[in-house]
Amino acid sequence: MTLTTITGTRGMVTAPHFLAAEAGLSVLQDGGNAVEATVAVSACLAVVYPHMTGIGGDGFWVIDPGAGSAVYTIHGCGGAAAKANLSLYSGHDAVPTRGPLAANTVAGTISGWAAALDSIASDLPLDRLLRDAIRHAEAGVAVTAGAAQIAAAKGAELRSQPGAYAATFEPEGRPLVAGDLLRQPVLAETLRELAREGLDSFYNGALAEQIAADLAELGSPVSLADLETHQAWFLDPLQTTIRNATLYNSAPPTQGFASLVILALFDRLAAEETDGFDHVHGLVEATKQAFLIRDVHVGDPAWHDFDWQGLLSDPDALDDLAARIDPAKALPWPQPPQWGDTCWFGAADERGRVVSAIQSTYFEFGSGLVLPKTGITWQNRGSSFRLAESGWNALKPGRKPFHTLNPALARFDDGRVMAYGTMGGEGQPQTQAALFSRYARYGADLQAAISAPRWLLGRTWGEQSTTLKLEDGFDPALYQALATSGHDVERIGPLTATMGHAGAIVRHADGRLEGATDPRSDGGVAAW
Repeated sequence: MTLTTITGTRGMVTAPHFLAAEAGLSVLQDGGNAVEATVAVSACLAVVYPHMTGIGGDGFWVIDPGAGSAVYTIHGCGGAAAKANLSLYSGHDAVPTRGPLAANTVAGTISGWAAALDSIASDLPLDRLLRDAIRHAEAGVAVTAGAAQIAAAKGAELRSQPGAYAATFEPEGRPLVAGDLLRQPVLAETLRELAREGLDSFYNGALAEQIAADLAELGSPVSLADLETHQAWFLDPLQTTIRNATLYNSAPPTQGFASLVILALFDRLAAEETDGFDHVHGLVEATKQAFLIRDVHVGDPAWHDFDWQGLLSDPDALDDLAARIDPAKALPWPQPPQWGDTCWFGAADERGRVVSAIQSTYFEFGSGLVLPKTGITWQNRGSSFRLAESGWNALKPGRKPFHTLNPALARFDDGRVMAYGTMGGEGQPQTQAALFSRYARYGADLQAAISAPRWLLGRTWGEQSTTLKLEDGFDPALYQALATSGHDVERIGPLTATMGHAGAIVRHADGRLEGATDPRSDGGVAAW
């Protein structure tokens, strides 16, 4: 199916599942704003896209309030449990990726919702914002082909985990297949309780006590005290200026810094042809320069003293980095890949507010722990910690892990505002760069910028391969030119979810809205 750019004037939502996009639009149609719509989308994705996200994960927001007000960000991410220290992992070479010891950080998504709603004095009640998510959890939702594929591939390592994974996602003793109805009544009741008691009840009170009891019974180190001390926080976004636009992204512990560096460096390179050698090679080489800095200096700000904004604001420093890029030859690679599966989504309203948001439980179905009393799938973001006394992303109680998540936003000099992003771990900054450069530098149609073939330097799901992977559909001469220049080229066939699930919304100065979703996902754009 060929997708086209969707237009609107009063409101728009894009999400990687069409039911979530519809949930957000219905909030806008009931008088809500883009922030309230985004909460509805987030909640709905937790129900209809549980292999990619959930309320037991983390989330990040970049919000443009409109009317010339300053862009701001919200970090809804949790730190390592007080009991998550090196002695807990004695005998392990690394933090496990599944099971109780992988569930070692507080889930921050709900705190992000609360902070976002507090920032705009929300008018709609919580039961309205969570209405569609509750309905889909209780009545059930048809499993998509993509979700069924992941459930089948990961079932063996997930069904053996303690908790309610098998009862929830394999109720008939087998992985759900496309078209099966997924019902989550326990999660529906948890969402109802959040609507009744308020979002803070996730961290304080009876619901928090249930969550903590489940986690303790299953063997996770996360305690009630960890939940009670958690809070989301507001931060100024990182930003950098390129020709005709100012770019914004989330600060560490996310890799938003790397996403901005890539586009700032590419802005300094000569590349005349969309998807030609100079375009693709230039972005891949800019990615390498950004990742070399990221993998040393990006993490929990409390443990780093690197001046990320200082570099992004220093034209000379960016010029020096760009000068390291050989326009004809690839820098030898690899570096260790970063993992993660995620949902990006965005919303815009007629009052000028634009939201770029992203959330995740890290791996597919997170740690694999589904809490029996609440139906929450708990993340394994803390499995990215290094079991080391010190250094980059070393495990420490309270420390926030490095995040691949990063929601992007751009303000153009002509008045346009663009929210964009993708899931895909290591591929997030690369896909952002591909779609943004196609649209902003080369003037591509918004949907075409997302639907066109993409590339990924680094790993694919379930592998450690660090080749330069390219989808089919580029000029045949490009593959050979990239290989000749020293790239380790791997062709991976037609459009694939390996390249992420991207989306974008553009609000024009006159109020017109354009939106696009990814043919690699089950997504949709809902507009009016």
